[in-house]
Amino acid sequence: HLNLQRLSSSTYQDLISQLYSPPIAIGSPPLSHHSLLLTTPPNSSTPINVQSTYSPQASPQPKQKSSAASLASSPSSQTVSVTSTLLALLTFSALPTPLACGPTPITPMTLSLVSLTAESGRNALGLTDSFGLWPNSDYADDVIIGVLDSGIWPERPCFSDTGISPVPSTWKGICETGPNFPESSCNRKIIGARAYYRGYEAGLGKPMDEIKSPRDTEGHGTHTASTAAGSVVANASFYQYAKGEARGMAFKARIAAYKICWSSGCYDSDILAAMDQAITDGVHVISLSVGDTDQAPLYDHDSIAIGAFRAVEHGVLVSCSAGIPVPIPDVILGDGRIFGGVSLYSGDPLGETKLPLVNAEDCGSKYCYSGELNSSKVAGKLVLCDRGGNARVEKGIAVNLAGGAGMIVANLADSGEELIADAHLIPATMVGQTAGDKIRDYIGSDSSPTATIAFKGTVVGTSPSAPRVAAFSSRGPNYLTAEILKPDVIAPGVNILAGWTGYTGPTDLDIDTRRVNFNIISGTSISCPHVSGLAALLRKAYPKWTPAAIKSALMTTAYNVDNTGKSIIDIATGERSTPLVHGAGHVEPNKALDPGLVYDMGVGDYVAFLCAIGYDSRRIAVFVRDPAMVDCGALSFGSPGNLNYPSFSVVFDTNNRVVKYKRVVKNVGSVVDVVYEVKVSDPPPGVEVSVSPRKLGFSIENQTLSYEITFSSVELERVGDATVSISKSAFGSIEWTDGVHVVRSPIAVEWREDSKVFM
Repeated sequence: HLNLQRLSSSTYQDLISQLYSPPIAIGSPPLSHHSLLLTTPPNSSTPINVQSTYSPQASPQPKQKSSAASLASSPSSQTVSVTSTLLALLTFSALPTPLACGPTPITPMTLSLVSLTAESGRNALGLTDSFGLWPNSDYADDVIIGVLDSGIWPERPCFSDTGISPVPSTWKGICETGPNFPESSCNRKIIGARAYYRGYEAGLGKPMDEIKSPRDTEGHGTHTASTAAGSVVANASFYQYAKGEARGMAFKARIAAYKICWSSGCYDSDILAAMDQAITDGVHVISLSVGDTDQAPLYDHDSIAIGAFRAVEHGVLVSCSAGIPVPIPDVILGDGRIFGGVSLYSGDPLGETKLPLVNAEDCGSKYCYSGELNSSKVAGKLVLCDRGGNARVEKGIAVNLAGGAGMIVANLADSGEELIADAHLIPATMVGQTAGDKIRDYIGSDSSPTATIAFKGTVVGTSPSAPRVAAFSSRGPNYLTAEILKPDVIAPGVNILAGWTGYTGPTDLDIDTRRVNFNIISGTSISCPHVSGLAALLRKAYPKWTPAAIKSALMTTAYNVDNTGKSIIDIATGERSTPLVHGAGHVEPNKALDPGLVYDMGVGDYVAFLCAIGYDSRRIAVFVRDPAMVDCGALSFGSPGNLNYPSFSVVFDTNNRVVKYKRVVKNVGSVVDVVYEVKVSDPPPGVEVSVSPRKLGFSIENQTLSYEITFSSVELERVGDATVSISKSAFGSIEWTDGVHVVRSPIAVEWREDSKVFM
């Protein structure tokens, strides 16, 4: 549960000369901390959710995590929900397996993720030792991932350096020692570690009373680091759950841990300082599972966007936040009906004898707040608590304090059928809205309702379709720049097993005295490290690729259908998801190894984009440092939608019924002389889509070619079926194919309220 804090501009400027001096040089002029203080962000009391882990103790608004470890259990169709988010540089959405993060910047320089539910571990991503991305990238050996989070617990087995080669000669960082963090904390796996807290202390107005070292006291940083690049660990598990072999996505990659988050959150200045230093130290990928709970600030006021721009200048990809088989205990009612749920409870079971069942709403507090339940009505009974209002594990503690024997957490409409497995301290489980409604009805209609919970451990077998997008996953549209579609992709982020701190228990509650090597949590910040690891694998396979090319490969090869061949479901609505929910789709690593074509970009493209959205040279100087280098008048970029993005976002209004975008693609396939033909097989309803030219013939002389795509809003009467009306949004896609590769780009269309379509 990490919160990002922003200081007021005046406070920032007073501290600039004091924080992190001298400036950190990174080739071109250093990215100073003045950058993010030039404007007036929220005052220091405004919390910015830095990806609260969607763990048992986390707040009701999940935002973070990606599963680092992949379980080697027998293949199953069991799905896990993941969160979705917007990221800087690379935005991803979280899926039912690893990969998810909290709200992140919507800057086009980052990769945005969202969450879903998916199949178990690496099986859901198709990673295997026998073919594909893993063996073709040597498991990202020597690639360095900078994890900016709550630190790291280096003694965990997932950070063993057994069998790992010497530290890469390109590494320029250090192992910063401090309290409880000796030099021996680093090895050939964790090759560097630093702690950033001066901005945090400035916000507090006094020295902090915390361990001033890279040691992780929260658990989140250890979980994300091991998800991205944890070593192979046999017989990993959380108690009896999810037992198997754990591996990070890029398990030979090196980890550089930058602790930027503390007990009360993370501060802009610390984040930016750490990003600067990570670039200077020589990382290849930055994994950042933090973000705002509210709308992200403008690009030139956003520390992550500013840091991401500088990362792109140096070829560093930034991944920001947008399973395993699930333990399925059954709720068995007195009338014989059985409802499946999820739980990580590891204590003594309730047994077969059914207990009296009550609704918490009839006992003083439907959300089961501590101290508000009537013990005379709860004692010795199984209590049905509504989800929301407080942390799920805390509800169980409230039930226990009131003398209750067990708990059922029931989803309401806002969470639908999304299920999060929690490490409860009392016998407890969570059920979806449908089951919850039926249990409530049973309590209200039966004079003596009873029930019990049958804990069955990890269940591998038949399951709902997968993947599915978690209800807590972040969603579009991009409110800063509507012409850029966000999120970018979705990835695993629900119920992910990965390493955990030894400082606190798996629920992060003071009452929880348990200590574990691994923990299972969920959130968009969980999906983020999954993609960070995949990006590291692609970086090793193609060391000359730019961050944009890696992002393009992940996006254009993503899929948007589940294992039944139908559209991926959005658990929040129960309906098919759209590009505003899943972006380009669920990442498919092995296909990303051979994308055929990529949409590439460089620093100049991002500067032109800033010009296109109305930034003048003064505002752009926050990124490029020298206003004289920027001449927006000389940049013929036109609409911001002309940024060479692997997706399309179209906005129609009264004066704009035809939108044209230009794209440039580069052939990166093994065949030099090849012809790609476009297919608009899924045009958005109410929109005519035309592409020119319809064929692209690549040759040894022409490996980069361009095309123009035109979107035309169609009059209502031309839709064809008079009963069909055009909604405010529509979705589709185009595909370029050479018969071997399919390069797919999603399309999202919006009609503004003043559009003629609605008049």
